[in-house]
Amino acid sequence: MNPSRLEALRWGDGPCRVELFLEPTCPFSARAYAKIDELLGLDGSHRLSIHLRLLSQPWHQFSPLVTRAILAASAGPGGRQAARQVLSAVFAHREEFVLVDHCAGPLLDRSPRQTLARIEQLTGLDLAEGFADPRVTSEMKWQARYARQNGIHVTPTVMVDGLVAAEMSSKDSAQTWMAQIAERAAA
Repeated sequence: MNPSRLEALRWGDGPCRVELFLEPTCPFSARAYAKIDELLGLDGSHRLSIHLRLLSQPWHQFSPLVTRAILAASAGPGGRQAARQVLSAVFAHREEFVLVDHCAGPLLDRSPRQTLARIEQLTGLDLAEGFADPRVTSEMKWQARYARQNGIHVTPTVMVDGLVAAEMSSKDSAQTWMAQIAERAAA
């Protein structure tokens, strides 16, 4: 691993670059995230390289902390697979990381340390050391700049070979996505 960057959140080794900009507590991002394995299973692992980009959204109060926990996992043992383990756990227990109406409820009393401990409990991973890793801060900043440079402000957003694919919706099936990706790649 390059000591200045964490393990890339990338799956597949194909020439078509698909970038998924996701927010780790967003229900629509969860639907997009759920398509990764299915896309790769549609013979996409040799046609696609799928890159996860984490885009923290300010109205999701625990978003920066959860994003940092995901990147901390990628800095430790298991790298990108551990990062997916954290993201999967958060999506599966989303209600534990989202305030009621973005501003109320019992989670208002939860501290960042308690939130990180809950993620560790859900995943069985020790994230505290990686959470403090300065590379995680650098990666979080890189991810935010990269999204802004590409004009991406909402999640989920899909980019295919460097161009935003606004017609791709999280409600569409993986088969529909694959057809749209193939159409864009052929253009």
